[in-house]
Amino acid sequence: MFPIPSLRRRSLLLQAWCVAALLVPMTASSEPAALSWENICRTVVCRATGHDGVMDARISPDGAYVAVAVDTPDRQGIHLLSRDTGHLSPWVKGASPCWFADGRRIAYVSDGDLWVAGIAGDKPMRLTNDAHDVRAPRPSPDGMHIAFYSARSGHQDLWLVASDGSVGPRQLTRESMAPEEIRLGHAWSPDGKTIAYYSNKADYWSDDLWIVDVASGETRQLSHQVMGSGTPAWSPDGHHIAVFGIARDEFWYGDLSDLYVIDAASGDERRVEMQVHAMDIDQPRWSGDGAELFFPRHARGEVDLWRVPAAGGVATRMSNMGGLINGFDATPDAGEFIFVRSTPTRGREVDWLPQAGGGAAQLTSVATDWAGVKAPEVISYRSRDGHYIQAFVFTPPGFSPDAEYPALVQVHGGGTNSYYNGLNLAEQRLAQQGYVVMAINYRGGSGFGRAFQDMAVRDWANGQAQDAAAAADFIRAQPWSTGKVGIYGYSYGGIMSLAAVTRAPAAFDAAVPMAGIYDWADAYETADRLGRIFTRAGHGGSPEERPEAYGRSNSLARISQVETPILLMHGEADARAPFRQFELVVEALAHHDKVFESRSFPEQPHRFRDPASRVELYSRLEAWMDRWLK
Repeated sequence: MFPIPSLRRRSLLLQAWCVAALLVPMTASSEPAALSWENICRTVVCRATGHDGVMDARISPDGAYVAVAVDTPDRQGIHLLSRDTGHLSPWVKGASPCWFADGRRIAYVSDGDLWVAGIAGDKPMRLTNDAHDVRAPRPSPDGMHIAFYSARSGHQDLWLVASDGSVGPRQLTRESMAPEEIRLGHAWSPDGKTIAYYSNKADYWSDDLWIVDVASGETRQLSHQVMGSGTPAWSPDGHHIAVFGIARDEFWYGDLSDLYVIDAASGDERRVEMQVHAMDIDQPRWSGDGAELFFPRHARGEVDLWRVPAAGGVATRMSNMGGLINGFDATPDAGEFIFVRSTPTRGREVDWLPQAGGGAAQLTSVATDWAGVKAPEVISYRSRDGHYIQAFVFTPPGFSPDAEYPALVQVHGGGTNSYYNGLNLAEQRLAQQGYVVMAINYRGGSGFGRAFQDMAVRDWANGQAQDAAAAADFIRAQPWSTGKVGIYGYSYGGIMSLAAVTRAPAAFDAAVPMAGIYDWADAYETADRLGRIFTRAGHGGSPEERPEAYGRSNSLARISQVETPILLMHGEADARAPFRQFELVVEALAHHDKVFESRSFPEQPHRFRDPASRVELYSRLEAWMDRWLK
């Protein structure tokens, strides 16, 4: 059993400058791991980014403990961190921990079922035992019930089960979302009578905020003008709900949302006016008195926490950690915050920061220590139309500007997202193999203001391709360049890779597009809902409504212009970027007698689940670049 700190001890822990000395993080014991594809891709969650370590972290209501979900080659499962002793110990097998209000138990998911475990060491209790999925468990304020998402109805719906296992599961909502929609969260009202959640039931194209009455199951649509994201957050008095979102008639700004406050009774929607935008990580956090809101903000590839009056006003930056926040949590009064955070040289760990400010303290040290990683240089280069584009430059060991190196341009996925300055092991690995790698934040991505994102609206893959080509121009002008430059990317990065070699045929000497969309009009008819929303928003409508925009973004129609050797790869179970896109490009490349190879991966969705398939994917990428650039 772990002792709960006394009030005097808790007051000491709240001093930012003392915490770092009081806490002794659990450390990883292994020697630094070599940057091989086998090591990088060995866990299901890594997705070739090296993001093993802390997957999730939730602070107990009194701040005495942190439930830490860990996934590394050496340890998995939920661990319990005592804030009093700094000791991190294995607790239960599972993920997605969420505390009960009493701070003595958590609800969590293990082997697809819902469980409850207590800090006193009692045997964990299994609440579901069936073949259906469980996602995002959230205990009620009184601790009597747990709400969770499941696709057992054929849709992504909310279900309820008694926390003592006596009743349930009971279905709360009906046909809320498509079964594959797992992006969005839900939240109990403070009185435990209703739950706020998102649904596209009223409009296929919009994620609207709804509430469900727990006793009756009656549902009510709250928002009508806001496209919500993340997880809603009730104000302490239960009168309002804060959400990340955008107006329905706006472009879908990825990672650059507004904050909205919605009246829980009337549904009145108010945008929180401030000079910056939010990033939809987790949920906004209210201060204990409901007067303030805390939210993540992304700027130039890094994410920090900001604060704004709930009524609107000047937003100010609370944290100065840099790197990438992958998730965060807070005590109910927002007196303390914890972050799952990575940096260019450190994997995902838990950091702590009090509302009072000061320096952050690292609470864990469990992520893999990688051999030879170093922070990239951050630069800007001039694109072909005069705009400056941010780039992160990774260089080989012992780099000298007097030597010569081949180079690679990495184009990030997401399109409206960004390349983040966290731990990026694919680029680190390729740099260790002798390449200078430039990861670019092309136009249309977040972190540079909405005007920068608007530059790509109805011009997808077109001006962006020129940003990539300008990176190759910049590289060839450097004294260290051999003149050989390749391009690669996954998802929207796959889109960009083919877009660049079809619009700037002389820019690249090798290309590896992976899991991309190359004919958006075709994808509009065949992609999953999220892919269709992204396509519609970026083009300003359907192919019938915006034929000129779909013509500009079409890379398939430009295959005849390709001069670059291409390695095309794709998962055969991909629904986001339909596998048909791969088949269409392979057919066109063969028809035009282009130099190419192709590899598809059976049963793999948009985010590969099989580590061996990811190893092969990236090993083939590296071998292709070696063949044409070295």
